[in-house]
Amino acid sequence: MPETVLELDDIQSGALRPRPTPYAARYILFRIDDRDAGRDLVRRLRSATTSAAQSEQSPVHDTWVSVSLSYQGLKALGVPQASLDTFSPEFRQGMAARAKTLGDDGESGPEHWEKPLGTPDVHVVMTAVAPGTQQLEAAFERARRTYAGMKGITAIWRQDCHVLPDEKEAFGFKDGISHPAIEGSGIPGSNPGERPLKPGEFVLGYPDEMSEAPSLPEPGILGRNGTYIVFRKLHQRVAEFRRYLKANSADGAGEELIAAKMMGRWRSGAPLALCPMHDDPALGADARRNNAFLFKEDDEIGYKTPCGSHIRRMNPRDSIVAGVVPIHRMIRRGTSYGPMLPEGALKDDGVDRGLMFAFVGAHLGRQFEFIQSEWMNDSAFFGGSAGRDPVSGAGDGDGTFDIPKRPLRLRLQGLPRFVVTRGGEYCFMPGLRALDWLGNLKT
Repeated sequence: MPETVLELDDIQSGALRPRPTPYAARYILFRIDDRDAGRDLVRRLRSATTSAAQSEQSPVHDTWVSVSLSYQGLKALGVPQASLDTFSPEFRQGMAARAKTLGDDGESGPEHWEKPLGTPDVHVVMTAVAPGTQQLEAAFERARRTYAGMKGITAIWRQDCHVLPDEKEAFGFKDGISHPAIEGSGIPGSNPGERPLKPGEFVLGYPDEMSEAPSLPEPGILGRNGTYIVFRKLHQRVAEFRRYLKANSADGAGEELIAAKMMGRWRSGAPLALCPMHDDPALGADARRNNAFLFKEDDEIGYKTPCGSHIRRMNPRDSIVAGVVPIHRMIRRGTSYGPMLPEGALKDDGVDRGLMFAFVGAHLGRQFEFIQSEWMNDSAFFGGSAGRDPVSGAGDGDGTFDIPKRPLRLRLQGLPRFVVTRGGEYCFMPGLRALDWLGNLKT
């Protein structure tokens, strides 16, 4: 069959375009208090939103504003209920209602989330991205002028975040390495051993890995070229992570090796699959090589990269697991917020720091929620014990993590929760024609 070609001129840049390195970003949440004002806001933000068809020579190629809406936001705009009912059930329920499935319990439960996250007040999410703070401020100012002084619209939350030149997140690991290739997008993936995935896995209105004609929200102009967006604010307990590594380095495994086994990569980004015994910063920095590996033939048992490590849970690649890997792949983007904890510090300084996590995909249930519930917070999919992701899982202080080793495995015990959910929401990022449609509703 001929390759599907995506209508990039109708897809928002924020859905598909890789983000620059380094970059700065800003999230602004709005509540719609008046329906007509909400439609006016959408029309104005549409004028500041660019498409994924921007060429690399375009002055806005690496700078953009994207717009997405929650289920409550679509309701506030007056989208007919018959249309709302055609969206996925997970989206209609919202993230807070899905907390149990996601492992958001205890201190990560919605009752502890940063307000207004997890409430019906979150209607519109505006995200601005640029290569640096100066460009971000310019892009944000253009967008801000579109809504400044509007009545019937309230900006209710803001989060500034960034990716540094070394691309390291708060725990000290290079992030943002693995990206799937998407058929028809012209955007290459980061693993030459992974075939391009059908575009319908990420953008609605195209064939996906399971169907040539998957369903999409109605009317077609609203659903086509849109995608679902998950955004989550995740607080990282860096000092506790460092203390755990120090307390559990034993049996010839130092802190850095334990950290690498838990993540599946050294802090430089070099994968254990390619350098299992020592770090290789040059490999970690080489985008042509640092994701060019598979697991099945070379490391089925996990002697190099433990089956329960973070990166192997997020993308088992060609491993034999419960679940068909291609239908659970997702575009994942992480952006740090807050300052780094000083090198070597083992005491928490009380500063909030962590990750703004973003998922992009066409299937909330079988992509994001499946990975959270079946791969991140359980180990049955690879035949393991009841362990959770040792870095990002919903630890409760009783968790374990097995590191295959000859003659006997090394088992880490008492894993606490290193990452605490501060809130988030399920959103829909419409295509550009859909934004026009939403901004001109007459119902």
